[in-house]
Order: sequence, then structure tokens, then C-alpha cells
Amino acid sequence: MLTLPAYNAIKMKTKNILITNDDGVNAPGLMALAVEMQKFGEVTILAPDRNWSVCGHARTLDRPMKVRDVRLENGMPAFAADGSPADCVALAARGFLPQKPDLVVSGINTTANLGEDVIYSGTVAAAMEAAVWGIPAAAVSLDVPANPREARSYAAAAFFARRVLENASIYSLGAKVVLNINIPALTLEEIRGVQSTRLGRRIYSDRVERREDPRGNPYYWIAGDAPSGVSEHGTDIGAVSEGFVSVTPLHLDLTAYQHLLQISNWNWCERIEMRLPEKAILLPELNIIN
Repeated sequence: MLTLPAYNAIKMKTKNILITNDDGVNAPGLMALAVEMQKFGEVTILAPDRNWSVCGHARTLDRPMKVRDVRLENGMPAFAADGSPADCVALAARGFLPQKPDLVVSGINTTANLGEDVIYSGTVAAAMEAAVWGIPAAAVSLDVPANPREARSYAAAAFFARRVLENASIYSLGAKVVLNINIPALTLEEIRGVQSTRLGRRIYSDRVERREDPRGNPYYWIAGDAPSGVSEHGTDIGAVSEGFVSVTPLHLDLTAYQHLLQISNWNWCERIEMRLPEKAILLPELNIIN
């Protein structure tokens, strides 16, 4: 067991914490997270100037980005960038800030990021961008219904995010691992605890709606109900549905190792003809004079 002085020494290792999100710099979840994480280290906020939900791991490479100073509703200073969540982390990691962050925390997202959501999520993408640059990171999301009857309260989510990350700082997962933290929309007293989980399986109901503008030109909406999921024990979906905070380790390596041996035994040469097309364009020989 760690003594109190040893635990405090470990906590002090995390000094520079970058807070970002995909809902925009003025989102209430970001402010709640930033306030709570001040109890863990020195907080800097660099977030998009608008909502980038479901943007995936978008990066801006075809234009310059602008960053401006802003103040949050509670007066906290922040930077607002006109790029994506991943852009914000790249800016912070590659020289915009005087010192590279020790930890990146993205959130608190206004809805859960469970199962296959992690592929689409800008919240998770920001944390993954931190992993690209060797910075420990976490994505934090609140599992609020699509049409909540009451206003979202981020206090419990922010509290558990801080406690999970304080505990994680005692151990070492490596800088290439991202913690995907999902918190049920319950009060502090109602949350049953924390579970380590694997990704579950989402069920999407997207559909394409074709409409016409006043000039008769077609346009399309991708619509559908909020996704559901398979509430299986041991998964993030199962844990959150049972009232637990879900902590899922993610990493950048998408290799399907369980299938690697299988495809290495495929006979490529028999199935794929390695030959030029009949009308191949042959390049002239180069005459090199010494």
C-alpha cells in the first residue's frame, strides 16, 4: 500500500494538463472538467471554437489555423482554435504552448462514447492525437439520454474523471494508451463504482432521407434514432447500463492480430496474376553516358 507522502509525490508528477473537447470551448462539460482537474495539476484549455461532434480524427492541413484568447463563463482563461479537436492537441504538443502537456484530457462529452462510437468521436480523437505524440491521455463522456428531462449535470462525471486519472497516475500504461472513460448520468451517490471494460457493440439505426430544395434540387440528411447497444457484462455498454463508470484502454495499433496468422497462410500467388496488362506502356530505356 502506498503511504500518503508517496501518493502525493506521484500526484505531483502531473503538472501540465491540457483540457480540450469536441463540443466547443464554451461547452459546460469542458468547464466542469477543467475546474475539477485543477485539483490534480496545472490546467491549460485549448479547444475548438465550435462544435466538432462526430468529426472523427480530422486534421487541418490545407490552411493556417487561428487561435484566440477567450474567457469561460466562470472567468477561466482559455484558447479557442478554429481547427478540430485533434488539431488542438497537435498545436499544444508541437509548440503552441511553452511546454508540452504531461496529460491530455478530452471532454466531458455531452453523450457517451461506447463501442464503435470511438471511431466517430472527436472527443476520443483528441485523446488519440495525444497518444500519437507520446502524451498520456483520456477521453471523458457522460451517458445522457438523447432528450434528457433534466439539465445535464457534469459534477459527478468530472469528479470520477479526476479520481480515475489520479489512480491511473500511480501505474504506468505507457504513453500510447488512451483511457476511454464513460460515466452514467447519475448522482455521485447513485454511481456504483468503476469497472475496467472492453469495447461493446453498438447498434445504429441510421437512414438516408432525400429531400428537395425550393428549386427542386435533391439534398440528403443522414438521420435516425440514437444508437442502442448490446448490454453485455464486461463491456463498456454493460457497465454504464448497470450504473458503473466504465474505463476502457484503447491504443493506436488497429492490427487484427487474431487474423494475422490466418492471412499469412493464404496462397497469394495462385489467386493473383502478377502480369502487365495487354496494352502496357513501356518506358524507353535510359542511355547513360559516363
